[in-house]
Amino acid sequence: MAKFKTVFLLGRSNVGKSSVIRGLTGRKVPAGRRPGVTTRSRAVEKGSIRYVDMPGFGFMSGTPSGKREETKTWLVHEIETRRDDIDLAILVVDARAFGEICDRWEARGEIPVDVEMHDFLRDLEIPLLVAANRIDRVLDLDEALDGICSRLGYVPPWRQWMDVVIPTSAKTGEGIDALRREISRKVGLN
Repeated sequence: MAKFKTVFLLGRSNVGKSSVIRGLTGRKVPAGRRPGVTTRSRAVEKGSIRYVDMPGFGFMSGTPSGKREETKTWLVHEIETRRDDIDLAILVVDARAFGEICDRWEARGEIPVDVEMHDFLRDLEIPLLVAANRIDRVLDLDEALDGICSRLGYVPPWRQWMDVVIPTSAKTGEGIDALRREISRKVGLN
């Protein structure tokens, strides 16, 4: 039996994690228009990579806060428990909404959940990529990606972090090949 490289896809609810996996693998992955469709991890294998679609975290419209906390607790426990088996984590963010969402959290005196997850993965020393998804909806790509980098602790301009921050659109397929190449490089398949 072949040993797979394990790649976790993480992100807020409804940022396109399942769609990114579909783009990377060509395989249908259940996804929904509303947050919270993925409630437990799902694995999809392509070649020697096992992509693990993890439940979204953060606010989920129509989902009780207790259920959100339960999902977050499970997610953190799952990552901590399996950290030695995770070859790469991909944090999927909504490139268009990321700055606005972070600003709302910071205005309440809270750390944005995307930033918190990013820092958590780095603290665990799990290799990490950021898929800045939905670039097809962004008016000024450089401004949006510079903002993402700045909030995640990477000094702009974003282009110096092209081995960490990958602009993608799972909807149009833009950037998916670049993401696939960087995944292969990071997990040692190139």
